[in-house]
Amino acid sequence: MTPLLIILAAIVLLAIGYMTYGKWLSKEWGVDANRTTPAIELEDGVDYVAAPPQVLMGHHFSSIAGAGPINGPIQASVFGWVPVFLWCVIGGIFFGGVHDYGALFASVRHGGKSIGEVIGDSMGDRTKKLFTIFALLVLILVIASFVNVVAGTFSTAADAGQSGIVSNPNGNQTTAMISALFILLAIVYGILTNKVGMKTGPATIIGIIGIIVAIIIGMNVGIAVGRTPWIIVIGLYITIASLIPVWIMLQPRDYLSSFLLYAMMVVAVVGIVVAAFTGTAEFQIPTFTGFKNEKLGYMFPTLFITVACGACSGFHSLVSTGTSSKQLDNETHAQAIGYGSMLIESALGVISLIAVGMVFSKYTAGEFGSPAVAFASGIATMFGADTSSVYKTIYSLLTLAVSVFALTSLDTGTRLSRFMFTELFLNEGEASYKDAKGIRALLAHPLFGTVFMVLVGCILGGLSLSQIWGLFGAANQLLAGLALMSVAAWLGDIGRNNKMFFFPMAFMLIATLTSLIITIINKFKGMAAGTLTGPMWGHWFQLVFAIAMVVLALILVKEGLGHFSKQKKA
Repeated sequence: MTPLLIILAAIVLLAIGYMTYGKWLSKEWGVDANRTTPAIELEDGVDYVAAPPQVLMGHHFSSIAGAGPINGPIQASVFGWVPVFLWCVIGGIFFGGVHDYGALFASVRHGGKSIGEVIGDSMGDRTKKLFTIFALLVLILVIASFVNVVAGTFSTAADAGQSGIVSNPNGNQTTAMISALFILLAIVYGILTNKVGMKTGPATIIGIIGIIVAIIIGMNVGIAVGRTPWIIVIGLYITIASLIPVWIMLQPRDYLSSFLLYAMMVVAVVGIVVAAFTGTAEFQIPTFTGFKNEKLGYMFPTLFITVACGACSGFHSLVSTGTSSKQLDNETHAQAIGYGSMLIESALGVISLIAVGMVFSKYTAGEFGSPAVAFASGIATMFGADTSSVYKTIYSLLTLAVSVFALTSLDTGTRLSRFMFTELFLNEGEASYKDAKGIRALLAHPLFGTVFMVLVGCILGGLSLSQIWGLFGAANQLLAGLALMSVAAWLGDIGRNNKMFFFPMAFMLIATLTSLIITIINKFKGMAAGTLTGPMWGHWFQLVFAIAMVVLALILVKEGLGHFSKQKKA
């Protein structure tokens, strides 16, 4: 019964947080239902396109979820279930929810501009440039990490003797086919709702039927292609997807994908109930294993870096201020989309914790290739033995769902890169690359920034460097601390309550800077002792990247503290 009590407690606490703390935040910040949003005021048919709240919810949730709330809590489960549960719930309500909602609201009040523009409004152009550079470094890691993940879940081994369209596909070939069909389905949905004029309800029914058909086809016919060709295809796809109007691909694809994620969560909760009353699986995670783990190190700062999207994630602020703020049709919907999506993701983090708990002994023994595999196996185990047809079906569908969401985060991240890369080379008063002069006109061009970020991300992702993942966690959480700082500064400037940001901001900055400094020290020690394994340039890459992020972050923190000091004196 322990897993059932855990998920019920999480749902109740998160629901209470949404209805009380979330509502209070809306009141304190002055959310206004009668104020025109950028999606309507600046509508351009490409990036600024108002979306029905349920469609935008699907896009936002799919984009921020990815594989993060699955991988993080599972990796952190070695500290015991209580620390992970508490951080997912408390972190979601008081850290991640405030971060996501605040970033979305601030961007809406800044014409749908990025978090860099928000910080620039308060602290000046120099600070904006530094923050944008920091965010772009994080986005390079996002693209590299997810290119690596997606290519790995799509590719067929070189020695498999298969290529092209194949029957009786394996899991990767099935995932590749269904993902490709999802893209076509999204285009059809976008045309039906934006050009034909079909209402969201009927189009959604058609879309869900299309999802079922795509899954059936993918289970019987797959795509067999090696890893390198897939990286090239993925690079071309995300380049095109980031440049075309959001209604063609981004909105419909993420909205339809969200139904897979909702279904995945429902199946997981049903499995928890089944296991509680039938005893098909046993929850194996200890309550608490201690403050230090042999592989991960000390619980502080490791737990708060590793759980990431299950409690608080800097990438969410980029999504909130990059795409979601340009599609919000009414300010009052920001609470559900910004704050609500984060709390649902925290619930998914708790579900992931329970899932790995059902196969914890196998997980710690290294029997699973990735946390995503442990997640799928743990939930499927609740329904029966791993030899049963029910287990195999659920396992396959859950693995598919995880892969689909890694791809949604990837194409959203690429579009965010385009926005921020352009903003980096525009001066105050310049609306687009057309207003820039000389070399800046080229650098600010959407195509240039997109191609540059995709090329760098795909090259790093293609190298499969394990160092990328280590950097991504700390850099992502450090970005969260800086995003909290930027929104707090802006709220203070306009005379609104910003005190709810200070503790989450300080905690995230301290935890992540500590993690990066530990990484830097360990790299220097390993290089001096000659104990590092793998390509040395990879370790140098991680070292230089970590140092650059620490330096940039410290400069930004200094600027922030100076700004808060001026606000206090005023």
